Amino acid sequence: MKSQKNIKRRDAIKTLALGSSAITIPKFTPLIKNKTFKLKGNIKQSVCHWCYGNMELEDLAKEAKKIGLVGIDLIGAEGWDILKKYDLISTMCYGDLEGKSARSLTNGWCDKRFHKDLIMHFTRNIKQVADAGWTNLICFSGNRRNISDKEGMENCIRGLNKIIAIAEDHGVILHMELLNSKVDHSDYMCDNSIWGVELCKRLGSNNFKLLYDIYHMQIMEGDIIHTIRENHKYYGHYHTAGVPGRNELDERQELFYPPIMKAIKETGFQGYVAQEFIPRDKTNFGINSLTKAVEICDV
Repeated sequence: MKSQKNIKRRDAIKTLALGSSAITIPKFTPLIKNKTFKLKGNIKQSVCHWCYGNMELEDLAKEAKKIGLVGIDLIGAEGWDILKKYDLISTMCYGDLEGKSARSLTNGWCDKRFHKDLIMHFTRNIKQVADAGWTNLICFSGNRRNISDKEGMENCIRGLNKIIAIAEDHGVILHMELLNSKVDHSDYMCDNSIWGVELCKRLGSNNFKLLYDIYHMQIMEGDIIHTIRENHKYYGHYHTAGVPGRNELDERQELFYPPIMKAIKETGFQGYVAQEFIPRDKTNFGINSLTKAVEICDV
């Protein structure tokens, strides 16, 4: 079994997708009782469920509401009813579980071998997201597999152009995530902002943007605030985590998040910033650490 320290999103999502019947889930005791935080609201924050181990989605939804979060990230249709129950938004939707490539980080748009499956499932997913009242849907470039950046770009454009009009018609925004290929996602193609921004420019649609993951891009290129200021119109969503380690946004890592959040705020950003760190502090599944991170980013 992998240690929590080395857990990857792809592994956590697979485990969560199995449901509570496949795993033993410890009892969750609410850390904060009958208390709701009052945030400034300049940064609309959410949280990624996969970072909280075996914590039930409903328990996280309850705590997210108390903390003042607006939603939960990376949730597919199987969890949307729970979010709606607590008046939370699916701030970044996952494709359905049936698609071989719909949730795959490795089998993506840069490789035309996966286009048939991707087009079929994303056509359905876009409509599902719109029918549920949500806006954002994640997608991935996939791994290079010896495909050049140029060919991968052309393949992405060719494949994504088959579904962008559908997204435009349904008011859904596709977000390709920028991931690091040095530490977590070896061989991933969309691993730098220059390549990702160029893809946005060539597609030329307001319904295709990048998910700028601050953790991943600090590893790959740094220069976070300048990059956000220069390219913010291509960034539709943000993720956080400490570097190195993908843990809390505290003094044990190198990023100072308040000025990063201020830079995002100054761009006029109206989207969501999702907390995507794995808590070291496991007290009540890490809710204490989440609360602190939300306060740090509330500028």
